[in-house]
Amino acid sequence: MADQKKTPWWHSTVDAFDTFLRVPGTVTAKGAHVRDGIDLKRVMIMVVVALVPCALFGMYNVGLQTSLTYGLEWGFWQMFLYGLVRMLPLFVVSYLVGLAIEFASAQIRGEEVNEGYLVTGFLIPLIVPVDVPLWMLALAVAFSVLFVKEVFGGTGMNIWNPALVARAFLFFSYPSSMSGSSVWVSKTWVPTLKGVDAVSAATPLAIAHDGGMDALSAQYSFMDMFYGFIPGSTGETSVVAILLGAILLVWTGVASWKIMVGSIAGGLLVGWLGQIGGATTLPCYYQIVMGGFLFGSVFMATDPVTAAQTETGKWIYGVLVGALAVVVRLWNPGYMEGMMLAILLMNTFAPLIDHCVVTASINRRAKKIAKA
Repeated sequence: MADQKKTPWWHSTVDAFDTFLRVPGTVTAKGAHVRDGIDLKRVMIMVVVALVPCALFGMYNVGLQTSLTYGLEWGFWQMFLYGLVRMLPLFVVSYLVGLAIEFASAQIRGEEVNEGYLVTGFLIPLIVPVDVPLWMLALAVAFSVLFVKEVFGGTGMNIWNPALVARAFLFFSYPSSMSGSSVWVSKTWVPTLKGVDAVSAATPLAIAHDGGMDALSAQYSFMDMFYGFIPGSTGETSVVAILLGAILLVWTGVASWKIMVGSIAGGLLVGWLGQIGGATTLPCYYQIVMGGFLFGSVFMATDPVTAAQTETGKWIYGVLVGALAVVVRLWNPGYMEGMMLAILLMNTFAPLIDHCVVTASINRRAKKIAKA
């Protein structure tokens, strides 16, 4: 780590860059501690690596949807490069604004820079429409980092998922730019087109909400939604890309498979009940591949800071997230996505879930001891 005596005021900034690519050599001075070759920064980078397939496919899909909408005969690399150019400003704004606040806060407090924003800054561009104005994105990032992380003490102390709060800020503050029924495809960065400002395409979730299974199957097949060749937020469309990230997170032990499986099970259960009850004509498994359900289950609900911590609590938390998301989809006509609100609501109740699980365990043990 950087010598604090040599860099007294800007020590937090120097230390952040000094330990970015290597594990610091410092160890605890006393007491019994678990020693491992991985630190928080390496855990956060692992999540970013797991998100890369979603980001890469999303960039290609932005170009694909633009090409289909305008009737262009683009090849693979033209589509990918177009999406890359459209997405880069979102990543730049997200990281510049968020990290500037993180570094400033760390300097003011005289603490080390929190590494949690490495993931948050990568997540936010993947869950907002690709056409969101950059000044709106900057406001949302600033609000999220300041009022969801820093006021609570930084990474590890926040109650809600910062990336989802940024999306919620945009949704409630600027609903016209965060419509749940249509997603922006492209602005006129296409040289051959003049006079068109933007094109919106209805998402499968919106089509199913308005017209049911018949309307959905007329435009998109199940495999279209599975592979991700559909309009939607950049990182949320491809089930294949999301599953690749999920495998890496579970294999490395970074994210809880219990929350992922519980969320999917809860969504399937409510989707099946809604189907047999006449609330929807969609098969229950369609709920998993539409909208941000699977992306939220894998990358958002599993946030180790805001999710339940106990093993039993993870099952309860996951099932409730998935169930609430589909309940909102089926019985709330004003907001058809559901996953964002479900996760934020369960973030709020995660400590209560853990408290109840721990209390129940203590009571069971007390009864066994009393009988003995």
